[in-house]
Amino acid sequence: MTVTKYKLAPLRDTADILASNVYQKLFPPHLELVPQLNEVYELELAFYESNVLSGEEIFRNGAYFARVGDMLTRHFLMCSGEPVRLPQHSSSRLRSFFQTNQFKTGYATHGLFPYRGKFHPQMIKALMNIMGLKPGDTVLDPMMGSGTVLIEACLMGINSIGIEASPFCHFMTQAKLDALTLPLRPIRAALDTWPSVFEHFRGLSGQEKHSHQMRDDRESGNLFSAIKPEFVSGSMAHKKGKLPEGCGLKEVYNFLQLAYLDSAGYSERSSRKSSHEQFRAILERYLFVAEKIQRVLAGIEAELGKAKPLEGDARRLPLEDSSVDGIIFSPPYSFAIDYLENDSFHLRFLGADLDRLRESMIGLRGITPQQRFEMYKADMDAVLCECARVLRAGRTCTIIVGTNNNQLSRILGVSPEKVKGIDEILVELGSSHRLELVRKMSRQITGMANTMRNEFIIMLQKG
Repeated sequence: MTVTKYKLAPLRDTADILASNVYQKLFPPHLELVPQLNEVYELELAFYESNVLSGEEIFRNGAYFARVGDMLTRHFLMCSGEPVRLPQHSSSRLRSFFQTNQFKTGYATHGLFPYRGKFHPQMIKALMNIMGLKPGDTVLDPMMGSGTVLIEACLMGINSIGIEASPFCHFMTQAKLDALTLPLRPIRAALDTWPSVFEHFRGLSGQEKHSHQMRDDRESGNLFSAIKPEFVSGSMAHKKGKLPEGCGLKEVYNFLQLAYLDSAGYSERSSRKSSHEQFRAILERYLFVAEKIQRVLAGIEAELGKAKPLEGDARRLPLEDSSVDGIIFSPPYSFAIDYLENDSFHLRFLGADLDRLRESMIGLRGITPQQRFEMYKADMDAVLCECARVLRAGRTCTIIVGTNNNQLSRILGVSPEKVKGIDEILVELGSSHRLELVRKMSRQITGMANTMRNEFIIMLQKG
């Protein structure tokens, strides 16, 4: 083959080429991108948004644009300013993370609890836009996790339903949703009297122990022997520590309880600081987050979507046929993260039966790795069957899933080259239920490089 077969473009001056901005080629001049847009998939999603949304829709719900003409977008306003108020002892790595991800994940109430494997909210916002979801539509997340889809949908005026097997994830999601509109005066009063508030919640779980003692007790089954059955999420217990006036309101109480669980969980993982030392800083950060987003939402609260987080099973959705306009979810990375072990402190605090959950949760069922993998595939087939049932015709089911062929090759006993990735398996399962692949994108995973390097955005349309 020789180059003479092809018609060559006329030579251009190097300066002219370098003066040509790729963003100017892709986007009209009245749209200005947000900072920190630095991955190919983000540029692709931004391009799709600019083509499917009107200027008014980009102003209100766009994920990747800072300005439409001379108007700053709501996303930019939610994210601008100090991303989060971190305690003085926070590491430079943690501070850098929030600064780098200010427009991706460090806004609204998404950052109230550091949950592993959660979505980038900015990406979820863009996906809902290009899926054609509009205010008043209903989106479903059948594996709700930390509630990212529901929070983003609420901010966009889209109604949402979330299904989750973990009682802690259900509790956490509801607390994050409530924080968008809950009264802040009781929270400020609780911060002023934080030692008493801390003692109140510590009284529900027994005396605090160092992390190594807690791990030993967890193995022996003695960790939460002090918990009484009546001390559960949302109750107005008052026997240990005095709470300020107004803190008995359910959404306020749960907000404070989430801050306590955050601090206690941190002290279990690390012996550097006790949960008592952590609690004040975390509660101060939580209040800062709630105050910041409520300032942005002031006057437009009526435009928020209605969210309905539920405890349940994604294999048996409590929804009518053809009742939702879109589905977004991420199957559990159970081969990478044991979510029950990761959340054991919080689940036990809430009175959950971990053995029962392990027998029923997708990805954790089975004894050997091979059994777990086979059950995982069968469970995901049931999930996709249910998704196809409740999704309206012509609408989109988007799955975000990571895969690790090296890990799967060890489980299956074959070479990595012969392994079919979880993304490929889900596409095949979806096709058997009339969910056909229309687009597949790849993005890098940060923070899990030893286990999983890439994840895929799989968009399936119901035929």
